[in-house]
Amino acid sequence: MSRPVLGVIACNRMVGNEVAQAVMNRYIRAAMTYADVAALIIPSLPDLMTAAEVAPRIDGILLTGSPSNVATRHYGEEGGDGPFDDGRDEIAMSMVDRMIDARKPVFGICRGFQEINVALGGTLRRDTSASDTLIRHHAPDDVDFDAMFDHRHPVELADGGMLSNAYAKGALDVNSVHFQGIGTLADGLTVEARAPDGLIEAYSARPNGAPLLAVQWHPEWGTENDADSQTYFHLLGKALRGNL
Repeated sequence: MSRPVLGVIACNRMVGNEVAQAVMNRYIRAAMTYADVAALIIPSLPDLMTAAEVAPRIDGILLTGSPSNVATRHYGEEGGDGPFDDGRDEIAMSMVDRMIDARKPVFGICRGFQEINVALGGTLRRDTSASDTLIRHHAPDDVDFDAMFDHRHPVELADGGMLSNAYAKGALDVNSVHFQGIGTLADGLTVEARAPDGLIEAYSARPNGAPLLAVQWHPEWGTENDADSQTYFHLLGKALRGNL
């Protein structure tokens, strides 16, 4: 039998002098390898297509991380620090709605974790690297790219949750590369993990019967050397096969 097909959201990114539809290979390779799926990239071009056209053609979706931030107007605020990606905001949030309508799995990583929450009515906070009430959730600005992903902290897994059941333990050590985080959790989402400062780091749901699971950390980074990260993508593969 053919493998399930995973849709992976693209970003609008500058490549040289032009805008390209871009997804870092690490997301696609980790998903295809450890979820054992085929994959299709979903362009963030809302002027040329709609989520309703795409959702029937895929078995699930992965909303990836990105250097861009979700625009504050989507959760009723003003200002905020870019870069922003309006096309991705529109396609990603409408894809969340359409996939839920279609009873298909929705998974998110970092920005994807944030935009799913916003799509379902939640809000974000924008101080996760410089707050008196939070631990630092992003490495200092002067570190190199690899060291940025070496910035880590523990998360406590919720008893009886999707993650704690999958990992069979109460805590994970995760990387942390984000300036924004959950402000208000959307109705219907259940907390799966929290950082030591209480910030929500993972959540789950079964809207309309299909699994939804998102994490704030980056399991796609160095997945080949991290069994815990591989487990996240094993869950994705199970979800797309109707086994989660």
